[in-house]
Amino acid sequence: MTANRRLLAVIVSIVAVVALVAVFITTRGSQDYPGPGSGSTTVIVVRGDSLSAIGNTLVEAGVVASTQAFIDAADANPRSRSIGPGSYTMLREMSAADAVALMIDPASRAASRLVLPEGLRLPQSIDTASKATGIPVPQFTDALTRATSLGLPAYANGNSEGFLFPASYDLAGDETAESTLRMLYARFATASRQLNLKARAAQVGRTPYEIMIIASLVQAEGNPTDYRKIARVIYNRLESGMRLEFDTSIAYGLGITRVSLTADQLRTDTPYNTRLHGGLPPTPINSPGEAAINAALDPAAGSWLYFVTVNLETGETKFARSYAKFLEYKAQLQAYLRNQG
Repeated sequence: MTANRRLLAVIVSIVAVVALVAVFITTRGSQDYPGPGSGSTTVIVVRGDSLSAIGNTLVEAGVVASTQAFIDAADANPRSRSIGPGSYTMLREMSAADAVALMIDPASRAASRLVLPEGLRLPQSIDTASKATGIPVPQFTDALTRATSLGLPAYANGNSEGFLFPASYDLAGDETAESTLRMLYARFATASRQLNLKARAAQVGRTPYEIMIIASLVQAEGNPTDYRKIARVIYNRLESGMRLEFDTSIAYGLGITRVSLTADQLRTDTPYNTRLHGGLPPTPINSPGEAAINAALDPAAGSWLYFVTVNLETGETKFARSYAKFLEYKAQLQAYLRNQG
C-alpha cells in the first residue's frame, strides 16, 4: 500500500470515529443514545428527586447515556416539570429527549397510581389502596385509629367512612399507611375548600358531616344526571318527617353490597335501616365524589318524594310527587325485571 493510500485509510477511519462520536454527543457535549431504545425496565423516582438525581437513576438503569443529556432534554421541554415521584416503565438506551417525553406520558406511570372510584366503602378503599401500594391492610387498619391526626376532619369524629376521597393519586413507592391516608384526607380537604363545604352546608341548614351523609346516599342511589333531584327527594322526605327507606343504607348496615334485599333483611334492625329509623343514617355509607357532594349542597328545586330506577341497564330514573305515581313507576321496574328473565 502506498503512503498516500495509508494516509487516506487513516483519514477515513478518523472520519468514521468522529461521525460515531457525533451521534453520541448532545449540544452541550454530553453523551446520548440515538434511540429509540428497546426492552423494558422500571425506574423509581423518589419524592424530592432533582433532575440531576433522576438523570443519575436513568443512567444506572441503562435508560439514558448520561445525566447531562437528560438534564439538557428536560430543560428543553417545559412539560418536564410534571415529572414527579413514582414508578416509570422505560426502555433501555433511549435518547434523552425520548426519555423525557415518555416520563411525561401518563401511560408510563400507570403502575404507580392509586385510583379510588366514587362510591367505595371504607373497606373497599383500604383494600384498593393496599393493592396499589403493597402495604398490608392491617397497617392501614392501625393507621385509621390515628385518622384525625393524619388530616381527617374533626367533625368526622374519627370515622373515616366517606372521607377517603375518590381520585387518582400518583405513588412514589415510598408510601406508608400513614402517608397514604394523609394524602387521601388532604385531597378531601382540597375538594372541601373548593366546594366551600362548611359555609354552603350552613346555608342549607346542615352540618358538613350531614352533607357528607346525604352525598353518600346520593352517590349510592343514582346517576350523576339525577344527583340533584335525588338530593331534593332526601331533603323533602326529611322535612316532611318521612323515613328515607333507602335499601342502599340498609345493605350497608348489613355489611352486604347487593341492594336486592329479602323481606327479613329489610326488617333487620340496624342503625342504618332507614325503613325502621327516621332521619339520616349515623354515618356516610361510602366515599362520595365531588358531583354528589355538590348535589347535597345544591339540590334541585322540586317537590318530589319518590324516585324509581325503571331501567337498570340505562339507569333511567323517574321522580314522583305522589305515592300513586310511585306505584306506577314501581310497576314499570317490575315489568322490566320480568323481561330480563
